[in-house]
Amino acid sequence: MSRLLHALVLASCFAALVAAPGARAAGPAAPPQDEGPNAEAKRIIGDLQRIVTPNGVQELRRVRLGGIDQWISVRGTDRDNPILLYLHGGPAAPVMPAAWAFQRPWEDYFTVVQWDQRAAGKTYLENDPEAVAPTIRIQRYVDDAIELIAHLRETYGKEKVFVLGHSWGTIVGMRTLVEKPEWLHAYIGVGQIIQPDLGETVGYEHVLARARAEGNEEAVTELEALAPYPGGDVRGGRIDRQRKWLLHYGGHSAYRDNSDYFFASQRLSPDYSEADRRAIGQGSRLTLDRILGQWNVIDFREVRKVEAPVVMFMGRHDYATPSQPVAEWLERVEAPARHAVWFEHSAHLTPLEEPGRTLVALVNEVLPLAKDENRGRGAPSGRDRRAGKIGETAP
Repeated sequence: MSRLLHALVLASCFAALVAAPGARAAGPAAPPQDEGPNAEAKRIIGDLQRIVTPNGVQELRRVRLGGIDQWISVRGTDRDNPILLYLHGGPAAPVMPAAWAFQRPWEDYFTVVQWDQRAAGKTYLENDPEAVAPTIRIQRYVDDAIELIAHLRETYGKEKVFVLGHSWGTIVGMRTLVEKPEWLHAYIGVGQIIQPDLGETVGYEHVLARARAEGNEEAVTELEALAPYPGGDVRGGRIDRQRKWLLHYGGHSAYRDNSDYFFASQRLSPDYSEADRRAIGQGSRLTLDRILGQWNVIDFREVRKVEAPVVMFMGRHDYATPSQPVAEWLERVEAPARHAVWFEHSAHLTPLEEPGRTLVALVNEVLPLAKDENRGRGAPSGRDRRAGKIGETAP
Protein backbone atom coordinates (compact mmCIF):
# COMPACT_ATOMS: atom_id res chain seq x y z
CA MET A 1 0.00 0.00 0.00
CA SER A 2 1.38 3.45 -0.89
CA ARG A 3 2.11 5.94 1.83
CA LEU A 4 -0.41 8.36 0.32
CA LEU A 5 -3.19 5.77 0.26
CA HIS A 6 -2.40 4.79 3.84
CA ALA A 7 -2.70 8.43 4.87
CA LEU A 8 -5.99 8.75 3.01
CA VAL A 9 -7.37 5.75 4.84
CA LEU A 10 -6.48 7.42 8.10
CA ALA A 11 -8.02 10.71 7.10
CA SER A 12 -11.27 9.04 6.12
CA CYS A 13 -11.65 6.55 8.96
CA PHE A 14 -12.55 8.81 11.11
CA ALA A 15 -9.44 18.63 17.17
CA ALA A 16 -4.61 23.23 32.88
CA LEU A 17 -2.01 23.06 35.40
CA VAL A 18 -4.44 23.38 38.30
CA ALA A 19 -7.56 21.88 36.79
CA ALA A 20 -5.62 18.89 35.39
CA PRO A 21 -2.52 18.01 37.43
CA GLY A 22 -1.25 15.79 34.56
CA ALA A 23 -1.09 18.70 32.11
CA ARG A 24 2.21 20.59 31.91
CA ALA A 25 2.91 23.25 29.32
CA ALA A 26 6.36 23.82 27.92
CA GLY A 27 7.54 27.12 26.52
CA PRO A 28 6.73 28.18 22.94
CA ALA A 29 8.93 26.69 20.23
CA ALA A 30 10.14 28.38 17.08
CA PRO A 31 8.68 27.09 13.80
CA PRO A 32 10.91 24.62 11.94
CA GLN A 33 13.48 26.26 9.69
CA ASP A 34 13.75 24.03 6.64
CA GLU A 35 16.08 24.87 3.78
CA GLY A 36 14.56 22.47 1.28
CA PRO A 37 12.96 23.33 -2.08
CA ASN A 38 9.85 24.78 -0.41
CA ALA A 39 11.69 26.91 2.16
CA GLU A 40 10.97 30.29 0.56
CA ALA A 41 7.28 29.48 0.00
CA LYS A 42 6.99 28.37 3.63
CA ARG A 43 8.57 31.62 4.84
CA ILE A 44 6.14 33.65 2.73
CA ILE A 45 3.12 31.73 4.02
CA GLY A 46 4.41 32.04 7.58
CA ASP A 47 4.65 35.82 7.24
CA LEU A 48 1.23 36.07 5.60
CA GLN A 49 -0.45 34.21 8.46
CA ARG A 50 1.55 35.82 11.26
CA ILE A 51 -0.68 37.18 14.04
CA VAL A 52 0.21 40.85 14.56
CA THR A 53 -2.79 42.21 16.48
CA PRO A 54 -2.02 43.54 20.00
CA ASN A 55 -4.28 41.05 21.78
CA GLY A 56 -3.56 38.15 19.47
CA VAL A 57 -2.03 34.79 20.26
CA GLN A 58 0.31 32.65 18.14
CA GLU A 59 1.93 29.75 19.94
CA LEU A 60 3.45 26.46 18.83
CA ARG A 61 4.37 24.44 21.90
CA ARG A 62 4.33 21.22 23.85
CA VAL A 63 1.88 20.31 26.59
CA ARG A 64 2.03 17.27 28.86
CA LEU A 65 -1.03 15.05 28.32
CA GLY A 66 -1.52 11.48 29.46
CA GLY A 67 2.09 11.15 30.54
CA ILE A 68 3.71 12.23 27.25
CA ASP A 69 4.60 15.51 25.55
CA GLN A 70 2.16 16.49 22.80
CA TRP A 71 2.23 19.45 20.41
CA ILE A 72 -0.39 22.15 19.99
CA SER A 73 -0.74 25.28 17.89
CA VAL A 74 -2.81 28.14 19.33
CA ARG A 75 -3.70 30.98 16.98
CA GLY A 76 -6.14 33.89 17.00
CA THR A 77 -6.30 37.65 16.48
CA ASP A 78 -7.99 38.30 19.83
CA ARG A 79 -7.44 36.06 22.85
CA ASP A 80 -10.82 37.21 24.19
CA ASN A 81 -12.51 35.24 21.40
CA PRO A 82 -13.84 31.77 22.24
CA ILE A 83 -11.50 28.81 21.86
CA LEU A 84 -12.16 26.23 19.14
CA LEU A 85 -10.27 22.94 19.58
CA TYR A 86 -9.89 21.00 16.32
CA LEU A 87 -9.70 17.20 16.75
CA HIS A 88 -8.08 15.80 13.62
CA GLY A 89 -8.75 12.53 11.84
CA GLY A 90 -6.64 9.47 11.50
CA PRO A 91 -6.03 8.67 14.35
CA ALA A 92 -2.63 9.92 13.12
CA ALA A 93 -3.55 12.37 10.33
CA PRO A 94 -2.90 15.82 11.82
CA VAL A 95 -4.45 18.88 10.23
CA MET A 96 -1.89 21.29 11.66
CA PRO A 97 0.33 21.13 8.52
CA ALA A 98 -2.62 21.84 6.19
CA ALA A 99 -4.36 24.41 8.40
CA TRP A 100 -2.62 27.33 6.69
CA ALA A 101 -4.76 26.61 3.61
CA PHE A 102 -8.12 27.36 5.29
CA GLN A 103 -7.82 28.38 8.94
CA ARG A 104 -6.62 31.99 8.89
CA PRO A 105 -10.14 33.53 8.49
CA TRP A 106 -11.40 31.43 11.41
CA GLU A 107 -8.83 33.14 13.60
CA ASP A 108 -10.67 36.47 13.37
CA TYR A 109 -13.55 34.89 15.30
CA PHE A 110 -12.02 32.07 17.34
CA THR A 111 -8.76 31.18 19.03
CA VAL A 112 -8.10 27.99 17.08
CA VAL A 113 -6.17 25.12 18.66
CA GLN A 114 -4.68 22.45 16.43
CA TRP A 115 -3.40 19.40 18.31
CA ASP A 116 -1.14 16.65 17.03
CA GLN A 117 -2.69 13.79 18.96
CA ARG A 118 -0.91 10.81 20.48
CA ALA A 119 1.44 9.26 17.86
CA ALA A 120 0.57 11.91 15.24
CA GLY A 121 3.03 14.16 13.43
CA LYS A 122 5.13 16.31 15.73
CA THR A 123 3.89 14.39 18.77
CA TYR A 124 5.04 11.11 17.22
CA LEU A 125 8.60 12.44 17.02
CA GLU A 126 8.48 13.70 20.59
CA ASN A 127 8.08 10.26 22.17
CA ASP A 128 9.35 6.68 22.01
CA PRO A 129 6.93 4.81 19.69
CA GLU A 130 7.45 1.52 21.51
CA ALA A 131 6.42 3.15 24.79
CA VAL A 132 3.40 4.85 23.21
CA ALA A 133 2.13 1.77 21.32
CA PRO A 134 0.45 0.08 24.33
CA THR A 135 -1.43 3.32 25.05
CA ILE A 136 -3.15 3.49 21.64
CA ARG A 137 -6.65 3.07 23.03
CA ILE A 138 -9.74 5.10 22.24
CA GLN A 139 -10.37 6.07 25.86
CA ARG A 140 -6.77 7.26 26.23
CA TYR A 141 -7.33 9.72 23.37
CA VAL A 142 -10.53 10.91 25.03
CA ASP A 143 -8.72 11.39 28.33
CA ASP A 144 -5.96 13.31 26.52
CA ALA A 145 -8.59 15.60 24.98
CA ILE A 146 -10.20 16.27 28.35
CA GLU A 147 -6.81 17.05 29.88
CA LEU A 148 -6.08 19.43 27.00
CA ILE A 149 -9.41 21.22 27.44
CA ALA A 150 -8.66 21.61 31.14
CA HIS A 151 -5.28 23.11 30.24
CA LEU A 152 -6.84 25.52 27.74
CA ARG A 153 -9.51 26.63 30.21
CA GLU A 154 -6.90 27.36 32.86
CA THR A 155 -4.28 28.92 30.60
CA TYR A 156 -6.61 31.23 28.69
CA GLY A 157 -9.18 31.90 31.40
CA LYS A 158 -12.14 30.29 29.64
CA GLU A 159 -15.08 28.54 31.25
CA LYS A 160 -15.97 26.66 28.06
CA VAL A 161 -14.55 25.85 24.64
CA PHE A 162 -15.86 24.70 21.29
CA VAL A 163 -14.79 21.23 20.21
CA LEU A 164 -14.76 20.41 16.50
CA GLY A 165 -14.17 16.77 15.62
CA HIS A 166 -13.29 15.65 12.11
CA SER A 167 -13.51 12.01 10.95
CA TRP A 168 -11.66 9.88 13.57
CA GLY A 169 -11.69 13.02 15.74
CA THR A 170 -15.49 12.83 15.90
CA ILE A 171 -15.19 9.66 17.99
CA VAL A 172 -12.98 11.49 20.48
CA GLY A 173 -15.21 14.56 20.27
CA MET A 174 -18.48 12.75 20.85
CA ARG A 175 -17.02 10.89 23.81
CA THR A 176 -15.84 14.24 25.20
CA LEU A 177 -19.32 15.69 24.66
CA VAL A 178 -20.84 12.85 26.67
CA GLU A 179 -18.26 12.99 29.47
CA LYS A 180 -17.68 16.76 29.84
CA PRO A 181 -20.61 18.70 28.35
CA GLU A 182 -20.30 21.41 31.01
CA TRP A 183 -16.95 22.42 29.48
CA LEU A 184 -18.33 22.86 25.96
CA HIS A 185 -20.08 25.78 24.30
CA ALA A 186 -20.98 23.22 21.65
CA TYR A 187 -19.72 20.20 19.78
CA ILE A 188 -19.25 20.44 15.99
CA GLY A 189 -19.00 17.24 13.95
CA VAL A 190 -17.40 17.25 10.49
CA GLY A 191 -17.34 13.88 8.74
CA GLN A 192 -19.07 12.48 11.80
CA ILE A 193 -18.90 8.77 12.61
CA ILE A 194 -22.05 7.40 14.27
CA GLN A 195 -21.34 3.65 14.05
CA PRO A 196 -18.32 2.56 12.00
CA ASP A 197 -19.74 -0.59 10.39
CA LEU A 198 -22.89 1.28 9.38
CA GLY A 199 -20.87 4.00 7.67
CA GLU A 200 -18.58 1.49 5.97
CA THR A 201 -21.59 -0.43 4.64
CA VAL A 202 -23.21 2.69 3.17
CA GLY A 203 -19.94 3.80 1.57
CA TYR A 204 -19.18 0.37 0.14
CA GLU A 205 -22.62 -0.09 -1.39
CA HIS A 206 -22.49 3.38 -2.95
CA VAL A 207 -19.08 2.83 -4.52
CA LEU A 208 -19.98 -0.66 -5.79
CA ALA A 209 -23.17 0.69 -7.34
CA ARG A 210 -21.20 3.46 -9.09
CA ALA A 211 -18.67 0.96 -10.41
CA ARG A 212 -21.38 -1.34 -11.75
CA ALA A 213 -23.25 1.53 -13.38
CA GLU A 214 -20.06 2.65 -15.10
CA GLY A 215 -19.12 -0.86 -16.15
CA ASN A 216 -15.79 -0.59 -14.34
CA GLU A 217 -14.88 -4.27 -14.26
CA GLU A 218 -11.65 -3.75 -12.34
CA ALA A 219 -13.43 -1.87 -9.56
CA VAL A 220 -16.34 -4.31 -9.43
CA THR A 221 -14.01 -7.29 -9.20
CA GLU A 222 -11.91 -5.77 -6.41
CA LEU A 223 -14.92 -4.56 -4.44
CA GLU A 224 -16.88 -7.79 -4.77
CA ALA A 225 -13.82 -9.68 -3.51
CA LEU A 226 -14.23 -7.80 -0.22
CA ALA A 227 -17.78 -9.08 0.37
CA PRO A 228 -19.18 -9.25 2.91
CA TYR A 229 -17.89 -5.79 3.70
CA PRO A 230 -17.10 -4.58 6.29
CA GLY A 231 -17.72 -8.03 7.74
CA GLY A 232 -16.77 -7.04 11.26
CA ASP A 233 -13.09 -6.39 10.56
CA VAL A 234 -11.52 -4.02 8.03
CA ARG A 235 -7.92 -4.57 9.07
CA GLY A 236 -5.29 -6.31 6.98
CA GLY A 237 -5.69 -3.88 4.07
CA ARG A 238 -9.42 -4.42 3.50
CA ILE A 239 -10.32 -0.82 4.20
CA ASP A 240 -7.47 0.31 1.94
CA ARG A 241 -8.95 -1.51 -1.06
CA GLN A 242 -12.38 -0.04 -0.43
CA ARG A 243 -10.95 3.47 -0.06
CA LYS A 244 -9.07 3.17 -3.35
CA TRP A 245 -12.37 3.16 -5.24
CA LEU A 246 -14.17 5.48 -2.84
CA LEU A 247 -11.53 8.09 -3.71
CA HIS A 248 -11.90 7.39 -7.41
CA TYR A 249 -15.66 8.01 -7.27
CA GLY A 250 -15.48 11.29 -5.35
CA GLY A 251 -16.52 10.00 -1.94
CA HIS A 252 -13.56 11.68 -0.22
CA SER A 253 -13.31 14.90 -2.25
CA ALA A 254 -16.40 15.83 -4.24
CA TYR A 255 -16.04 15.85 -8.03
CA ARG A 256 -12.40 14.68 -7.76
CA ASP A 257 -10.84 11.25 -8.14
CA ASN A 258 -8.15 11.97 -5.52
CA SER A 259 -7.37 14.18 -2.52
CA ASP A 260 -3.78 14.93 -3.45
CA TYR A 261 -4.29 18.67 -2.97
CA PHE A 262 -4.83 18.15 0.76
CA PHE A 263 -1.66 16.14 1.24
CA ALA A 264 0.42 18.36 -1.04
CA SER A 265 -0.57 21.41 1.01
CA GLN A 266 1.26 19.94 3.99
CA ARG A 267 4.58 20.47 2.21
CA LEU A 268 4.17 24.24 2.50
CA SER A 269 3.34 24.43 6.20
CA PRO A 270 5.58 26.94 8.01
CA ASP A 271 5.01 24.96 11.23
CA TYR A 272 6.13 21.58 9.90
CA SER A 273 9.56 20.30 9.02
CA GLU A 274 10.13 17.48 6.55
CA ALA A 275 10.79 15.17 9.49
CA ASP A 276 7.45 16.18 11.01
CA ARG A 277 5.70 15.44 7.74
CA ARG A 278 7.36 12.03 7.35
CA ALA A 279 6.23 11.20 10.88
CA ILE A 280 2.59 11.27 9.72
CA GLY A 281 3.11 8.02 7.82
CA GLN A 282 5.05 6.51 10.71
CA GLY A 283 2.24 7.36 13.11
CA SER A 284 -0.27 5.87 10.68
CA ARG A 285 1.49 2.54 10.72
CA LEU A 286 1.63 2.57 14.52
CA THR A 287 -2.02 3.44 15.14
CA LEU A 288 -4.33 2.33 12.32
CA ASP A 289 -4.87 -1.37 12.95
CA ARG A 290 -4.75 -0.83 16.72
CA ILE A 291 -7.68 1.60 16.50
CA LEU A 292 -9.57 -0.37 13.85
CA GLY A 293 -9.45 -3.33 16.23
CA GLN A 294 -11.41 -1.29 18.78
CA TRP A 295 -14.16 -0.12 16.41
CA ASN A 296 -16.70 -2.53 17.80
CA VAL A 297 -17.06 -0.40 20.95
CA ILE A 298 -18.21 2.67 18.99
CA ASP A 299 -21.95 3.13 18.58
CA PHE A 300 -23.43 6.57 19.17
CA ARG A 301 -26.90 5.50 18.04
CA GLU A 302 -27.64 4.76 21.68
CA VAL A 303 -26.81 8.34 22.72
CA ARG A 304 -30.29 9.83 22.94
CA LYS A 305 -29.55 12.94 25.01
CA VAL A 306 -26.57 15.28 25.36
CA GLU A 307 -26.10 18.27 27.62
CA ALA A 308 -24.40 20.68 25.22
CA PRO A 309 -25.44 22.04 21.80
CA VAL A 310 -24.56 19.96 18.74
CA VAL A 311 -23.84 21.24 15.22
CA MET A 312 -23.24 18.80 12.37
CA PHE A 313 -21.47 19.90 9.16
CA MET A 314 -22.41 17.29 6.56
CA GLY A 315 -20.94 16.87 3.09
CA ARG A 316 -23.58 15.82 0.62
CA HIS A 317 -21.03 13.63 -1.22
CA ASP A 318 -19.24 12.18 1.82
CA TYR A 319 -19.04 8.40 1.56
CA ALA A 320 -15.96 8.00 3.74
CA THR A 321 -18.13 8.80 6.74
CA PRO A 322 -21.59 9.02 5.13
CA SER A 323 -23.82 11.87 6.21
CA GLN A 324 -27.24 10.21 6.17
CA PRO A 325 -26.72 8.25 9.43
CA VAL A 326 -25.57 11.52 10.99
CA ALA A 327 -28.69 13.38 9.88
CA GLU A 328 -30.86 10.58 11.24
CA TRP A 329 -29.07 10.61 14.60
CA LEU A 330 -29.40 14.39 14.85
CA GLU A 331 -33.14 14.16 14.28
CA ARG A 332 -33.49 11.84 17.28
CA VAL A 333 -31.10 13.28 19.85
CA GLU A 334 -32.26 15.62 22.59
CA ALA A 335 -29.90 18.57 23.09
CA PRO A 336 -30.02 22.20 24.27
CA ALA A 337 -29.69 23.11 20.58
CA ARG A 338 -29.03 21.09 17.45
CA HIS A 339 -28.16 22.35 14.00
CA ALA A 340 -27.66 20.48 10.72
CA VAL A 341 -25.63 22.30 8.07
CA TRP A 342 -25.39 20.66 4.66
CA PHE A 343 -22.53 21.35 2.26
CA GLU A 344 -23.78 20.63 -1.23
CA HIS A 345 -20.37 20.56 -2.92
CA SER A 346 -18.34 18.74 -0.29
CA ALA A 347 -17.49 15.18 0.55
CA HIS A 348 -15.18 14.46 3.50
CA LEU A 349 -12.94 17.57 3.53
CA THR A 350 -15.48 20.35 3.97
CA PRO A 351 -13.10 23.03 5.38
CA LEU A 352 -10.96 22.73 2.23
CA GLU A 353 -13.70 21.96 -0.30
CA GLU A 354 -16.02 24.83 0.69
CA PRO A 355 -13.90 27.12 2.87
CA GLY A 356 -16.11 30.20 2.50
CA ARG A 357 -19.28 28.36 3.40
CA THR A 358 -17.51 26.68 6.29
CA LEU A 359 -16.57 30.08 7.67
CA VAL A 360 -20.13 31.36 7.22
CA ALA A 361 -21.48 28.34 9.10
CA LEU A 362 -18.98 28.77 11.93
CA VAL A 363 -19.83 32.44 12.33
CA ASN A 364 -23.60 32.16 11.92
CA GLU A 365 -24.37 28.81 13.52
CA VAL A 366 -21.55 28.13 15.97
CA LEU A 367 -20.22 31.43 17.29
CA PRO A 368 -23.57 32.64 18.72
CA LEU A 369 -23.62 29.61 21.02
CA ALA A 370 -20.75 31.16 22.98
CA LYS A 371 -22.72 34.34 23.57
CA ASP A 372 -25.78 32.67 25.05
CA GLU A 373 -24.46 30.20 27.61
CA ASN A 374 -27.66 30.45 29.66
CA ARG A 375 -29.98 29.47 26.83
CA GLY A 376 -33.03 27.43 27.85
CA ARG A 377 -32.79 23.67 28.26
CA GLY A 378 -36.03 22.92 26.45
CA ALA A 379 -36.70 21.22 23.12
CA PRO A 380 -33.92 21.41 20.52
CA SER A 381 -34.32 23.91 17.73
CA GLY A 382 -33.84 21.27 15.03
CA ARG A 383 -32.76 23.85 12.44
CA ASP A 384 -31.51 22.38 9.20
CA ARG A 385 -29.67 24.65 6.80
CA ARG A 386 -27.38 24.78 3.81
CA ALA A 387 -24.13 26.54 4.53
CA GLY A 388 -24.01 29.97 2.96
CA LYS A 389 -27.79 30.09 2.38
CA ILE A 390 -28.96 30.91 5.86
CA GLY A 391 -32.68 30.53 6.24
CA GLU A 392 -33.10 28.04 3.41
CA THR A 393 -34.11 24.59 4.57
CA ALA A 394 -32.21 21.68 3.10
CA PRO A 395 -34.14 18.61 1.98
